[in-house]
Amino acid sequence: MHRFPLIRSRWLHTTRPAQYFGPCKTTEKTFDKILIANRGEIACRVIRTAKRMGIKTVAIYSDADANSLFVQQADEAYRVGPAPTSQSYLNMDAILDAIKASGAQAVHPGYGFLSENSGFVKRLDEAGVAFIGPKEYAMAAMGDKIQSKIIAKKAGVNTIPGYDGVVRDAEHAVEIAADIGYPVMLKASAGGGGKGMRIARTAHEVREGFKLASDEAQSSFGDNRILVERFIEEPRHIEIQIIADNNGNILWLPERECSIQRRNQKVIEEAPSTHLDAQTRRKMGEQAVALARNVGYNSAGTVEFLVDKQRNFYFLEMNTRLQVEHPITEYITGFDLVEEMIRSASGLELTTTDQSKVEINGWAIESRVYAEDPEKYLPSIGTLSKYVEPRSWKTENDVRCDSGINEGSEISMYYDPMICKLSTHGPTRADAIATMNHALDQYLIKGVTHNIPLLRDVVSSSDFASGRITTAFLADHYPHGFKGHKLTSETAEQLATASAALQFIRQARESYTHVASRSASYVLLLPQLQPDGVHKLEARVTLTLDSETVSLQGANTFTVSTEFTNGEYAPTTNTLKVVWDVDMPFVEIKHASGDLTVQFLDPLPLGFRVQFLGTKFDIDVLLPRQRELMRFMKERERLDTSKLVLSPMPGTIVSVAVKPGDVVAEGAEVAVVEAMKMQNVLRAPRAGTVKAVHVQPGSTVSGDDIMVELEDE
Repeated sequence: MHRFPLIRSRWLHTTRPAQYFGPCKTTEKTFDKILIANRGEIACRVIRTAKRMGIKTVAIYSDADANSLFVQQADEAYRVGPAPTSQSYLNMDAILDAIKASGAQAVHPGYGFLSENSGFVKRLDEAGVAFIGPKEYAMAAMGDKIQSKIIAKKAGVNTIPGYDGVVRDAEHAVEIAADIGYPVMLKASAGGGGKGMRIARTAHEVREGFKLASDEAQSSFGDNRILVERFIEEPRHIEIQIIADNNGNILWLPERECSIQRRNQKVIEEAPSTHLDAQTRRKMGEQAVALARNVGYNSAGTVEFLVDKQRNFYFLEMNTRLQVEHPITEYITGFDLVEEMIRSASGLELTTTDQSKVEINGWAIESRVYAEDPEKYLPSIGTLSKYVEPRSWKTENDVRCDSGINEGSEISMYYDPMICKLSTHGPTRADAIATMNHALDQYLIKGVTHNIPLLRDVVSSSDFASGRITTAFLADHYPHGFKGHKLTSETAEQLATASAALQFIRQARESYTHVASRSASYVLLLPQLQPDGVHKLEARVTLTLDSETVSLQGANTFTVSTEFTNGEYAPTTNTLKVVWDVDMPFVEIKHASGDLTVQFLDPLPLGFRVQFLGTKFDIDVLLPRQRELMRFMKERERLDTSKLVLSPMPGTIVSVAVKPGDVVAEGAEVAVVEAMKMQNVLRAPRAGTVKAVHVQPGSTVSGDDIMVELEDE
């Protein structure tokens, strides 16, 4: 078999709604064919602009991605190896063979993988293939965080106090930390995306963080060098997008705020920032351009800053590639950043070279939808059994989905767990937030755990609405992890009344008749989050249909009375209009407090599962007599897992720190699991003696596999 079999499965292509990238402005010739050295949504993103420019596209794929959407969308596709990234998407020899076989004239690297590898750029230069990105020397200078900081200082850019050299080992890191003062940030010199980064406030944390950060850096970037710098407390993460050509033209574009992060990885971004004024924005932009000009930069790049309460800003790093969050910049400026990169690589000028013509049009927000547990940020793998992306709402293209998947796609343990970059745009920030909330409610994902509950809770929070955000937002608002939306008196009443109406319509549908009793009473048990766990909130709901018969398809209007037995919430009576089409999960509800969307997900033995305000709720819907009898039923005993260390996710064992007979303290490290290029330390749930160890370094585990057992107390 040919090493790089050509894929031509055009009939598998999935039609997707038109998305907003700004108008195509290029009429000049650039390239005939480009290869995208990446996968997933960013490969799809580059393909879309290339097609608009009349350029043929070549995809590369691993065995795990053979049937992926980006492979189907490309004009040609070549296999470059098995699933592990080191053998496929980081395999330069295989990628260069694919370039030669396809006749591609240029390579777009996307982000991640080889996008900031100057050695890859050098090999392309030697092969006479254009790199759609910066030149080798600029990438090498700015991609190395140690060197870039030195260059930034020389260019007059504000920098964070830190050590400018290479950190030799953990003890050297401790010495540096003591010299510059705690807290400190340890981070990979080569790389980004939050990988290889740790905050340390003590010498012990420096030693532990150095090992984890250097191991992650080696695994993700093939370079374990670490730098140490002062960690700015209560910072905001704000970045400036630049675009540059090979003719000396450099523009800075309005900022993106990226402060909502978990594990130093961005979760929600917006453009522009509520924190900056025009003067600070201009100063940051001018410093970003000065830095780029100092190294002769071309193509798209991002200069990241930390900004404190007083709007003092400090250079963080420069990403010499297209950023994940670039769609929101495209929304507010009208630039197609991929188009600008292709123009630059082909020798053309930017579509606009006049800085004064760069304007801010409205507001945009991006939510990164991940296949992960939103409480502990652990990745989830599986097949997308149901998948429906939201569409435009108030105006054309006010919702944008950048994804590389469709229904039936696999979320693999080998790659980043991102499902989609969901972006919204509006004339004002309030409009963009409202559209994002609506889009998240209209997003259906089944088959994997996802973080939409967290995204929805953050975007609808009062602090986010008022712009009170820092990089510690998630840690401050969810110190024990996000467990789901906590019902208030208003949202509990909304959920109870909507659920009662759903049950009424379900019963009518099951009887296949439009004729039904116009009234019904139910007792609903709603999951309510409490500090000590999930409790049941009991609501008694009586509803009366406002018409003579129930509509099995479409709209029904009810008068609904609700009373909660806990006595905390006052009784209410409201009119409820429910629109629920047969075989559709989305239920549109007009309530006195506003319009709502509920997703009906699954029937359950005593009720059903719905998604409301992003969170999944398992709701018991009972007749009053059923509720009376339930009080006499014994509760099922829970399995004791206090003596077990379970794998929280599928992954590979990096190290095991204990053996049978060892005595461990509560919280002591027992093993490290790597999944989707992130390392996770697993700790003893209690003090005790190790009874058995069921894993070893290099072995793979599934979620909830028993890794270590402790002796009975």
